[in-house]
This record gives sequence, structure tokens and C-alpha cells, in this order.
Amino acid sequence: MRKKTTDSNRNDRIASKVQTIVAEILRDEYADDPVLSGVSLVGSVAHGGLQFVRLFFYCRTNDIDAAKRRLDIETKTIRFMMGQKLDQKYVPQIQFIYDDTLERAAKIDELLNNLK
Repeated sequence: MRKKTTDSNRNDRIASKVQTIVAEILRDEYADDPVLSGVSLVGSVAHGGLQFVRLFFYCRTNDIDAAKRRLDIETKTIRFMMGQKLDQKYVPQIQFIYDDTLERAAKIDELLNNLK
């Protein structure tokens, strides 16, 4: 009997697909929302047997906490809309996490500039 091979890129493909769909939902459905219109999705990771997807976001406004609270409130609605567009048997749970990569990079640049 031959062992079933798994597609190692499946997690990445599902995470990317969920990120694209959620970004479209935020763009189309929440364009008039002053808090969520400044949110951009910058990455995604699927885990837990594709039951969970973490979506990393960046906020163009200074009020990151307000954006996180608003995303947490709208998660159920966004997931429902995502389920209508996603062609899978199960709709994964989504979690929004703030990505502070740009701030950390700016701090590193500042530290390196101060060394000179």
C-alpha cells in the first residue's frame, strides 16, 4: 500500500487565498469605515490543520488599538462573507494580529545610524 503524499504548499495556498478574500472584503465592504479603511493585510499563516488562519495587518492610522478592536468585532461578519466566496468545505477561523515589522525596521535603522 502506498503512503498518501501531502501537498506541503497547501497551508500557504489556503492562507494566501484567505488573505486575498479578506482584503477584498475590507476594501469593498468597509471602504467608508474611518478605522478599517486604513487597514492593510500584509501576511497570513494557516495552521491547525487549516482550521485557523492568522492575518497580519498594518494600520496607516496611529490608533492601532482601535483598529484591532474593530477587526475583532467584525471578525464574525468578515468570516461569514469569506465563507460565501471560499470554495472549501470548511471556513477557517481567522485572527487578526498587528504586524510591527516597519516600526522594528525603523528602530534598527535609527540604531545603525547612531553608531556612525
